[in-house]
Amino acid sequence: MTAAYRLPEAFETERYRLRRLRVEDAPAIFDAYASDPAVTKYLTWKPSETVAETAAVLKILSSNWDRGESFPMVAFHRKQPEDLLGMFEARLIGSRVNYGYVLKAAAWGKGCASEIMRALIPHALSHPEIFRTEAYCDVDNPASARVLEKAGMIREGTLRRYLVHPNVSEEPRDCFVYSKVA
Repeated sequence: MTAAYRLPEAFETERYRLRRLRVEDAPAIFDAYASDPAVTKYLTWKPSETVAETAAVLKILSSNWDRGESFPMVAFHRKQPEDLLGMFEARLIGSRVNYGYVLKAAAWGKGCASEIMRALIPHALSHPEIFRTEAYCDVDNPASARVLEKAGMIREGTLRRYLVHPNVSEEPRDCFVYSKVA
């Protein structure tokens, strides 16, 4: 029997280092992106108002890792290991992995998300029980669409009224669905 898919506790690309998220990351995450309305615009949650609120979310995410449900990792540039850039999460759903990510505004447009996703996707697809990787982005978020395309994913279509992005609307919004399959 094959072991269930998991990300390792640490992961590296050419320019970036990722490690398992820790509750102690709350102040850095709050400062980097969780409290920034511009960064959280197309996410499924509103900006954090306090570090304690961020820490409560990180506690849930950390327990998801322990249960093998999802694998949230914080990202740093290898040349600036103390400068938290963002978070990437691989969510295990049967034989597929669904990705989400967020980067602080200062990291936008530098190829960080594309490079990390180009490493995460083949890692998942190399597992014998993973056949599909996927991600969604709001139809009005072309930057995320470009990241997913640069990562080698193909746009499969539009999911109508699919996700609520509460910083844009309280009603579900249309999203593009991207995938790469084995």
